[in-house]
Amino acid sequence: MLRLRHSPASPFVRKVRICAALLGLADRIELVPADTTDANEPLREQNPLGRIPTLILEDGATLYDSPVIVEYLDMLAGGGGVIPPTGPERIEALRQQAFADGLLDAALIQVYEVRFRPENLRSADWMAYQADKVRRALAYAETHLTSALPGKLHVGHVALACALGYLDLRFEGRWRADHPRLIAWLDGFSAKVPAFEETRFTA
Repeated sequence: MLRLRHSPASPFVRKVRICAALLGLADRIELVPADTTDANEPLREQNPLGRIPTLILEDGATLYDSPVIVEYLDMLAGGGGVIPPTGPERIEALRQQAFADGLLDAALIQVYEVRFRPENLRSADWMAYQADKVRRALAYAETHLTSALPGKLHVGHVALACALGYLDLRFEGRWRADHPRLIAWLDGFSAKVPAFEETRFTA
């Protein structure tokens, strides 16, 4: 049995779980909670960065972060499941994953700035810088990434759905006011991928 060190609110964990479901591997993964803020958490030995998701293989080896884990799961399922094996299609899927992961990074930084830094030490300029990344990414996705979903989804689609889901969770869905095409795209993704709703975290 594979073990996934996780937090249910993590969008990167959600990406791994949805990909696992699409690959037919969800029943081979045990979810093991992790507290990334606990200095005594075994996660810090399993992954020196102390980050989630971390996948523990049956031989005790560990994989991280989410792009590597998804690549491994795709390989385990026979290849070409959520990551095209070769050519321009593979590069585009990985590019879209990197784009959505970058959007998520900018959103997470804003959350962590409030969660971990005292108010008098927070930087309004730094927060605005990250918020502008999110704004630009959403504008790009609204224009370029909202075409009809193909019959076979790839990791880039999953990553974008998880990014939008995180904005719903932590930013009260404010992105929805100006992005009707992304709303329709996400509704289509959710209808096509039951695991998206199954992995939804509600605070």
